[in-house]
Formats: sequence, structure tokens, C-alpha cells
Amino acid sequence: MFPIIDLFAGPGGLNEGFSSVRDDRGNFVFKTLASFEMDSLACQTLRLRATYRELVRSGGDLQPYFDYVQGNKTWQSVLAGGFKEAYLAAKSHVYQVELGEDNRPEVDNYIERQLGPEDERGHWALIGGPPCQAYSLAGRSRRTGDELFAADHKHFLYREYLHILGKFKPTIFVMENVKGLLSSKNGNSSMFQTILGDLKRLPGGTSYEIRSLVVDAEPQDLDPSDFIIRSEEYGVPQRRHRVILLGVRSDVAANMPRRVLAKADGPVTVRAAVQTMPSARAEMSKRRPKIDLDWEALQKEALVALQTVEMGTKPEPAKAGPLAVDEYEAWIHEKRLSEPIQHEPRTHMVSDLARYRVMAALAERLGKSPKYTDLPTSLHPEHKNVGSERTPFTDRFRVQVWDAPATTVVSHISKDGHYYIHPDPEQTRSFTVREAARLQSFPDNYFFEGPRTQQFHQVGNAVPPLLSKQIGDVVADMLGQLKN
Repeated sequence: MFPIIDLFAGPGGLNEGFSSVRDDRGNFVFKTLASFEMDSLACQTLRLRATYRELVRSGGDLQPYFDYVQGNKTWQSVLAGGFKEAYLAAKSHVYQVELGEDNRPEVDNYIERQLGPEDERGHWALIGGPPCQAYSLAGRSRRTGDELFAADHKHFLYREYLHILGKFKPTIFVMENVKGLLSSKNGNSSMFQTILGDLKRLPGGTSYEIRSLVVDAEPQDLDPSDFIIRSEEYGVPQRRHRVILLGVRSDVAANMPRRVLAKADGPVTVRAAVQTMPSARAEMSKRRPKIDLDWEALQKEALVALQTVEMGTKPEPAKAGPLAVDEYEAWIHEKRLSEPIQHEPRTHMVSDLARYRVMAALAERLGKSPKYTDLPTSLHPEHKNVGSERTPFTDRFRVQVWDAPATTVVSHISKDGHYYIHPDPEQTRSFTVREAARLQSFPDNYFFEGPRTQQFHQVGNAVPPLLSKQIGDVVADMLGQLKN
């Protein structure tokens, strides 16, 4: 097995995909030696999932795991016997730490112990994505005019990735970040070009050939846009576009042929992802709505609003890829679960429930998510800019339509569900953690630790595991060309 080390691991999306790769004989190709993450709850999620993998690989008893994630037994009651042994083995490679210059010595020492002496190491891979807030379009817009933004340390966390590349020289690396990295600047310098330049000037003389996973071309012929991977083109039910760099150490690059991802035969839609989930209705928040109407009155007004909407040309629904859907369902489903886990709707204000119901019904008729301006005035958000010429959020409420991939699931889903309204008007709610996890392509047996807000945050911060699995297949194929 090829070792992997995961930096800025989050809840383990990249790790899950790579850890699921098997060779032609059914043997696992990769084994995680270390996962580094600063968030304590994400670390708990990583340890639990690593325990599951230890049990799968060793043929151990998985019942304690399912008893715990389904809430049938407490953690203390399952932490015994073979499950405890698997947990202790898994725990040893999840390291909670904030990556940065101050903590480099302890991180380096840990990696040294896990990899073993340099002259005894074989080929291995480094994976991970430095935090993206400093590169994302949303993050940059929030800090327009902030004089301290250019000095934000998050601009330079990629240097921790580069430090480990230069010191430990993995055969291959996979670095993920937001599409905004391509346009992000620090001062007058392009962050993307800075990173590419730094990869050519690593300490000790190590260098990497940077390849695209979607365009088969020589590195010097690639454009920055050639590094963008559109998840919906690879069987993930979500329009998530990310920059992913595939680095191959220069001394072995000539012996490793280029490989790119194979596109799916069509999209996997929201319908394919969540329609099989049990129907659920949200409860009303105890906070009284600011608008002076009760639920029954809002329902009546909602019906009137639906009758007044002018119908335009309804777009053709996306034609789902049958093979892609089959592969997605095989990846997602878990027969040993008696019911979906982490599928409890959050509460909503009465006014938001009314908006959700109307907008979901409109989306079914229009074939797209309506704007808040399609709502009756009484259902408009109470905001000083609403109705003005400069209304800043006409898409503040967004329905995820049935017959298309979802929009990007981001960490903001932990704040509210306004951008993730369920397309079924009868359910009148936003997505649950499990539905968001399905849009991210996490298997149904993947459990996120912590309060629900933190579960949403973890889901939104992850790399889609099904996409990661396909990247892992490419990396495994390339490494298989070398003698370990």
C-alpha cells in the first residue's frame, strides 16, 4: 500500500476517496499515515471514520460502529474489544494542530516518525487543501478596503504545504483550493502564479511537474483554467468548481504517464441524490416572526401568490447519466442502516417556512429557483435595502431544483438554510445534514461529530469524496507505473 498524508484534512473528504481505492485484486491501494486538522470536532469525525476503515480492512465487527452512529448505544458502551483496538489504531494518525511556522517542529517530527527513515521510504502521496477564505470571492468581497487583508496569514498557509513538500519529498501531491485562487492577488502579485513559482523553488532543490487532472497537455501548455475541476461533470450532484493541482516529483515524472479523469455520462441531479430520503417537516422556531401574520394566513397568501406568477419558458431538465447515477447510488447507500442518520430538519421562523413553501412551488413550475421578488410583498425579508434599486440579495433564498445538480454546498450552510431550500413544497424546509452530505457525495454511513451547526460546517468545508475517489484512482494508476 502507498502511504498518504493529509494536510488541512477537515472532516476527511479527500481522505475518504483515496482510502476507498482498490486495485484489480480488491486490495486497498492507500493507507493514511497522518491527518492534520486544527478543529477538534472535525478531528473527532476523522478518528471515528478511521476506526470504521480499520474495522473494514481487518474484517472486524462493524456492529458497534452502527450502534453508535444510529444512537442505539453511547460512545462509552461501544468503546470496548475489537472496536476499541481499531479506535486506538486509528487515533494514532489523527493529529490536532494548527499548521503554521510555530508548529513546524512538532509536525515535522510526527511526519518523520510516521514515514520512517528517508532511505527506507517508498513512494507516497501528500494530499490536502490550505484554507480558502483568503482566496474565495466571497471572502475577498467581505474584506474590501481592509488594509490588513494583504497580510492575512491565511494567504500563506499554502507555505506549510510547500514546506512539507520540500522537506519530505512525496512522489505525488494533490492540492485543492477554490476557483477564486486563480484571480486572487496579494498586493500586485497573482497568488496562483506565486504558488506555481514556489513549487519550482522548493528547499533542497526538489521540484514538481504540475499537471491538470482534466486536460491532457504538457505542463507548459496549460492555462490556469485547465486546473478547474467541475464536480458535476464527474458524477457529483453539485456544481462545485475547484482548482486542483496534481504534482509529480520531477525525477520520476518521465516514468509516469499523464492521466486525466473520465467524465460521467451525464449529471447526477438533486432528485437522484435526495428523493429517496424519508419525507420530513421542519418545526417552527419559538421566536415570533417579525411579520404580523400567522401560519394559516401565510399559507393562504402563498396560494394566491402562486396564481399570479407569470410563466416563462421552462428550461429543459438535465438528462441524468444512468451510469453516473448507478455509480453514485452504489457509493452512497448503506444497507446496514435502519434509517438515515443525521436527517433531522432544523427549526425555521414561520415567515421563512412560508417563503420556502412558495419558492419551492414556484421552482417546480419555473424549472429554476425564483428570486425573492417573485414573492408577495408581505413575504419579503425585513431589510432596509429590500425594494430599493440596490437590493443586494435578490437570490438570498434559493431553491435547489429537482432536475439539475445543486449549487455549491459551502460552510455558510451552518448559518442558515436560505440557499438550500428543499425542492418539495410539502416538506417546507431547508436541507438536513444528511441531504447536504449526499450532495457532497459522502456515503450514508459517514457520521459527523458535534452539534448540528458544526456538522453542517464540516460538510460544507469538504472535498466531495466521490470526486476524490476518482482522483485517487488516477494517482494509484500513476504510482503503479513505478516500482515501489
